[in-house]
Amino acid sequence: METSVPVPEGVTVSAEDGTLIVKGEKGELRKRLLDKFVGIMVEGSTVKFSSIKAKSTKKQKRVIMTFRAHLNNMMKGVTEGHVYQLKICSGHFPMNVSYDNKKIIVKNFLGERSPRELKITKDVEVKVEGDRITVEGPDREMVGQAAASIESLCRITNRDRRIFQDGIYITQKGDKDLK
Repeated sequence: METSVPVPEGVTVSAEDGTLIVKGEKGELRKRLLDKFVGIMVEGSTVKFSSIKAKSTKKQKRVIMTFRAHLNNMMKGVTEGHVYQLKICSGHFPMNVSYDNKKIIVKNFLGERSPRELKITKDVEVKVEGDRITVEGPDREMVGQAAASIESLCRITNRDRRIFQDGIYITQKGDKDLK
């Protein structure tokens, strides 16, 4: 099996020792894609993933398509970027959320005296505007992990979730609304 992915204008792709390097206007991404039965070749403005064996197994086909999806996400990240939207919901206590010095600080969550803090990775940008939090960056996995970490920072335990709906929740991933 062999599949090829066209590289858009403004993006350069190179492969070195099983590491794909994608450069664009939003930055550079590196991802180690290694499989002993799958070969990666960059030819001009296309990237080809092919099976080394004459007849591909189902597993090799899955690996090739996974590599292809990773490359598509990387190319989208260095051209457009990935964006997650979160909403701050505070029904019982007025919650204060701020972002300073690569840290999210949540004060007065459910009336707690000590603030909850979360360090954000260097490749992700966070903006807090009113009751909305925007998480952006070129690496889809880092942006998604940062949004999930922010959401789990305000996880409620030992309370009825139907009544205590306070917290920070992911409402939008890229172009998709989660309603």
